Amino acid sequence: MLSRIFKRFEGPQTMGRGPVFWSLFGLVLVAALVYPLFADGYDVGNNIYFLNWTFMALGLSVIWGYGGSLSFGQTAFFGIAGYSYGILTINFGTASGLGLVSVLLAVAIAALFAAILGYFLFFGRISGIFLGIVTLSVTLALERFMAQTAGPEWKVGSARLNGFNGMSGMPPLTLPWFGGELVLFPDIGLYYVVLGLVVAVYLGLRVLVNSKFGNVLVAIRENPGRAEMLGYDVRRYQLAAFILGAALAGLSGVLYTSWGQYITPSSMGITSAALPIIWVAVGGRSDLTATLIGTLVVLSAFQALTIYGSQYALVVMGLLLVCTVLLAPKGLVANAGLLLASLFSRKGGSK
Repeated sequence: MLSRIFKRFEGPQTMGRGPVFWSLFGLVLVAALVYPLFADGYDVGNNIYFLNWTFMALGLSVIWGYGGSLSFGQTAFFGIAGYSYGILTINFGTASGLGLVSVLLAVAIAALFAAILGYFLFFGRISGIFLGIVTLSVTLALERFMAQTAGPEWKVGSARLNGFNGMSGMPPLTLPWFGGELVLFPDIGLYYVVLGLVVAVYLGLRVLVNSKFGNVLVAIRENPGRAEMLGYDVRRYQLAAFILGAALAGLSGVLYTSWGQYITPSSMGITSAALPIIWVAVGGRSDLTATLIGTLVVLSAFQALTIYGSQYALVVMGLLLVCTVLLAPKGLVANAGLLLASLFSRKGGSK
């Protein structure tokens, strides 16, 4: 029975295989679950920040790592969803399930924007470096637009956009709970909700990328012309992956906005647009497990380096990306995982 369940999550495109991987996965999950019991609530709330970004990275892995389409638009979808969540919750509140409705609508708005943009990109046969240029241009245009909304005329209902200062004052994440309302401030409750979402999204994507849809995406990445000759609508698959990645980036935006109760245009700036590319590249863009681990590790290192100055952190991130491209194109974490897997297989064979 367990082997059948594991096969749904396993495939040729995954770093972890077999019971060893799932044993480690279980240990890490148990450690994450018991961590709040031995940590200060303030520290737990701060660490939610790192989990919030993993959805964006996993979405980029689907778009770029599996589909072969390099997109700089993840932070655009992040910002659209974050601002949408703020506008909805400030105007309508979060009572009577409206908080959950606002989350779903904000993610849907980001996905709809991606569907419109992606339609013109993929059905217009824009690919390769030009796809990255267009998505980056859209992201920077949105950042510039939101930055100039400082005047009192720039408001949606009761929600002021506030330009460079960003939108603030939106309520925390509120979910319906047994006939009442569960208000999730940045503490242990929100940590468990976000952790549960990370695990659910990760496992769901594992099933997806190892299904027919994922196999076709990989075929398109390797040789789109041959995939099209085999009868697959390449543009439709690329658009579907693009929308899925945008929805996950939007989920990151909503969770980040509800966590900090603010969002600024800088979340869509050039630096913010480049960082997800570094996380995914260093981890291993063609493997969800490597992407998840790499994102958490690189984010933690980046935050630690910003203590000594953000300029040093950016320089180190740039050097890390260059080293990854030159020495480990498949990703540092992915290569480490393959090395460990080979060591375990040798030990098993020697027995």
